[in-house]
Amino acid sequence: MDAQTLIMGGFGLLILLVAWFPIFISHLPLTLPMLCVAIGFGGFSLLGENGLSPRDYPGTLSVLTELTIIVSLAGAGLSIDRPWAWRQWMNTWRLLGIAMPLTIAACAALAAIYLGLPWETAVLIGAVIAPTDPVLAADVRVGPPREEAEDEVRFSLTSEAGLNDGLGFPFTMLALGLAAHGTLGDWTWHWLAVDGLWRCVAGVAAGWLVGRLLGNMVFRLGAQTIARTGQGFASLGITFVAYSAAEYIHGYGFIAVFVAALMLRSRDDEYGYHLRLHGFIEQIEHLLMMMLLVLFGGSLAGPLLEELTWPMAIAAIVVLFVIRPLAGMISLLGSRLRSCERVIVSLFGIRGVGSFFYLAYATNIGDFAQIDAAWAFVGFIVLLSIFSYGMLSAPLMSWLDRRQAALAGAEQKPG
Repeated sequence: MDAQTLIMGGFGLLILLVAWFPIFISHLPLTLPMLCVAIGFGGFSLLGENGLSPRDYPGTLSVLTELTIIVSLAGAGLSIDRPWAWRQWMNTWRLLGIAMPLTIAACAALAAIYLGLPWETAVLIGAVIAPTDPVLAADVRVGPPREEAEDEVRFSLTSEAGLNDGLGFPFTMLALGLAAHGTLGDWTWHWLAVDGLWRCVAGVAAGWLVGRLLGNMVFRLGAQTIARTGQGFASLGITFVAYSAAEYIHGYGFIAVFVAALMLRSRDDEYGYHLRLHGFIEQIEHLLMMMLLVLFGGSLAGPLLEELTWPMAIAAIVVLFVIRPLAGMISLLGSRLRSCERVIVSLFGIRGVGSFFYLAYATNIGDFAQIDAAWAFVGFIVLLSIFSYGMLSAPLMSWLDRRQAALAGAEQKPG
């Protein structure tokens, strides 16, 4: 059997796995990402291959992860029913403006002081670890448009993941600047003005403009013809147009895709077109995610974790279960969330595809000392994140739903 036939057969099995397997594991402490990682690891091990090394293919990995992220960001934006308003997104701004910088600083310090990595590499690790992942957070995300009420926990986690993937770019660029110049200097002002300010604003502006224009075209000018008969695969077109528009004006395409999807979703839709757009993009997202996770499993059978040490393993546990929860709790002090809701929002800082994208992107451009150790450290964090959160998410969210229902019922009782 030739390689092409094996690839086609394997791809077909992966599609069937994505489509059908979640039905059989819905009541088990397992997730499809966990299974795909195991399949990738087992497949490469049984075939006697040396596994994959993402360190050797940073350009290819950057493209694949970038595509997966923008598709996922579009799906997250289309799923949010809440209008884009400052007060209604207050918990999101807290997580982005307080929790994310605290996480970056703490992770960079941990990598430099405890693990002994150079500061430029440590800052890079902080930047790539800080963004939470919209791709792997299916169990803690809001549901499809208009299908269920958005509770504050799921909304906060979805909106945070939708925006902080783009906000990881300025800090990655900071690490690249440190790698190139050695220390902070005059270039820092350019970084603040361009990478820190302009590209964020340009991303928001491009996403807002594309989303508004396409929303008017679909729900006003084209009149209900497009909304009534339009195909779901147009969601890919929306995604790519928004991304390209932002990149053309040197903005962050990740931010633009999420904002464009939000703007389109904000339009009234009596024909259910939002559901068709979201349904298609969600299926593509799942397929891309599973492919990447099988490849990630294959890399675990290879040299990815060769540089992993016990101090790194301990540091990974600290990142996921100490630094992120503490940063999240600090950022949510004074919010209207109940204590149990703050704990869950703070805990579920899932790491995944975004971390690999930023690490591959930086590796493809800059020269970082001890970068193999960084790959091993980040790879172990993602592995630990997939399995720990995969087992915790469903039972914890079910418990939260029951508790919220009980509290709501108690508040409605007279007297």
